[in-house]
Amino acid sequence: MEYLKKHVVENYKKYAVIMVFFILGTFLGVFFINQAKTEQKAEIQEYLNNFITELKNTENINQGEILQASLYDKLWLTISIWFFGTTIIGIPIVFGLVTYRGFCLGYTISSFISCLGFTKGFLFMLATLLLQNLIFIPALIGVSVSGFKFYQSIIKDRRKENIKISFVRHTIFSVMMLIIMAISSVIEVFISTNLLRVIIGYF
Repeated sequence: MEYLKKHVVENYKKYAVIMVFFILGTFLGVFFINQAKTEQKAEIQEYLNNFITELKNTENINQGEILQASLYDKLWLTISIWFFGTTIIGIPIVFGLVTYRGFCLGYTISSFISCLGFTKGFLFMLATLLLQNLIFIPALIGVSVSGFKFYQSIIKDRRKENIKISFVRHTIFSVMMLIIMAISSVIEVFISTNLLRVIIGYF
């Protein structure tokens, strides 16, 4: 924990830059829904209604399958950010991935509220997104900062020894963030899903 705190303090400017991209993506997601046509909103509404109905009528959810899919998503994301963070030309892709994830979050939250109304949409959002994202988002930003830091390190000092040390640090930190993301997947599947089942009973 102290290591993570130290990492944030030492790289606060990089964290600020990455957070700007994430927040920008979130606003773009909200804007996209607000500007969506009536037909698009109707499709989202139908999807949510079908999802809620199916969840109400399903007694046993295959949590193992959902967890596997969630873990695969986190693994793919972390590897992608780790890999592109190790290449000079790949850092814009890291920023793009962070922005995209922010977009997905903004899009999802805005969809819930737009289609279900503020009260139901807000409750739906709390149940499905809040808990795991309290862990996932800092880990996403953390691994992105690590890639950004590695990029700047090899730009400043291209000696083989420096690149080797920076690469090892970036890799170790990325693995740590992957573990945290995996914890967020466990929370999503075993806590958020059950919490959602309780909440939709009042819909």
